[in-house]
Amino acid sequence: MERTVISGGLVVTASEEVEADVLVEGERIAALALRGSETARSWAESGARTVDAAGHYVVPGGVDGHTHMEMPFGGTYSADTFETGTRAAAWGGTTTIVDFAVQGRGRSVRAGVDEWMAKAEGRCAIDYAFHAILSDVDESSLRETDALVDEGVTSFKLFMAYPGVFYSDDGQILRAMQRGASNGALTMVHAENGIAIDVLVEQALAEGRTDPRHHGEVRKALLESEATHRAVQLARVAGSPLYVVHVSAREAVEELVRARDMGLNVFGETCPQYLFLSTDNLAEPGFEGAKYVCSTPLRPREHQEHLWRALRTNDLSVVSTDHCPFCFSGQKDLGVGDFSKIPNGMPGVEHRMDLLHQAVVEGRIDRRRWIEIACATPARMFGLYPSKGTISPGADADIVVYDPSAEHVLSAATHHMNVDYSAYEGRRVTGRARTVLSRGRVVVDGGAYLGEAGHGRYVPRSTCQYLI
Repeated sequence: MERTVISGGLVVTASEEVEADVLVEGERIAALALRGSETARSWAESGARTVDAAGHYVVPGGVDGHTHMEMPFGGTYSADTFETGTRAAAWGGTTTIVDFAVQGRGRSVRAGVDEWMAKAEGRCAIDYAFHAILSDVDESSLRETDALVDEGVTSFKLFMAYPGVFYSDDGQILRAMQRGASNGALTMVHAENGIAIDVLVEQALAEGRTDPRHHGEVRKALLESEATHRAVQLARVAGSPLYVVHVSAREAVEELVRARDMGLNVFGETCPQYLFLSTDNLAEPGFEGAKYVCSTPLRPREHQEHLWRALRTNDLSVVSTDHCPFCFSGQKDLGVGDFSKIPNGMPGVEHRMDLLHQAVVEGRIDRRRWIEIACATPARMFGLYPSKGTISPGADADIVVYDPSAEHVLSAATHHMNVDYSAYEGRRVTGRARTVLSRGRVVVDGGAYLGEAGHGRYVPRSTCQYLI
């Protein structure tokens, strides 16, 4: 069995920071030893391969709990395949993704899961798991969720948005939540009032307001908060846990705070785009704002501080990417002259760890909270912990040697995502993954990609580990 020692670094987890060496045996972490201890010295003398982490952090591989590889939307597909998207994730220090398998209208949930399994099998550079999107909620599909939970697909997403595509009404959402309350599944909700939004979209287009900036204007913060409030109340009626995805608005955060103050099993996620970008980007001249069209939409800059505060207080628990990239040329431009036809989604899986570390540099969060919201909490939330999200004996050896002082500029010219623009073009950040191990194998090292398609393995999940 191959042995690797990662020596000289500062090990940072969600719970502690310690100067320690890490012993990896095969695919798992075998032990930690304080730097300079007799145990650490014996490892150095054992002939094991050594990774020098002096001057670096040694952190768990990132867990991105919300990605959309090869996702059909708006007459096209997201630009990253499971091969290109997971390779880009590895470059950015993320070693596990949880993607979404889509139940097509009129099809079974199982058929959707099987289709996404087939897309991913043999193609992923890092480990992966799946949520399932419920598009047809009926007694048959709800029965299917029981078996899927037993097989490791333990969370199901419903949409209060996109009528005619993914939309579920309140009765369907309630039934799904009731089923989750009985089988242990976590109900995930895209919380926007899609019926009202469609009215505002129709009115905007009739008035000639067709530019990308109007995408944000019609998807009002009040319609996000209204839907969040409604989702919370439905979850209370059902006795179900609730996870609200991609929270972007101050008013929606306030609904989550009220729910959590009541002790409810309600959790919120936000994404880097809401923390670092704003409606200023949607309003960029010409058609440039289309690059930033996503749903929920970017908000005015003043919302950002509310999101950061909620991350510090744990009223927002996770930062995922909602990585769903569409190229500016040939995909986003489907919406020229009609913002409602711009494919909704942005690239980000490669940059999440670095952007959040930039928040550490700027004093918005500390190092342990960085690891908590990017690694440990998503692993616990989605039943992957303690195999993922931490550095401890028995965990998978998903480890990042992270250079906290490396400055670099985010750009489409240098990123590895399969998309022709960067949402963060020209942004300078401090901190970068230098060496990335996925289950003990070095997949990125010093600017070289050493991984391969098929190394990534499907990981069945247990249920959410935060339920009261």
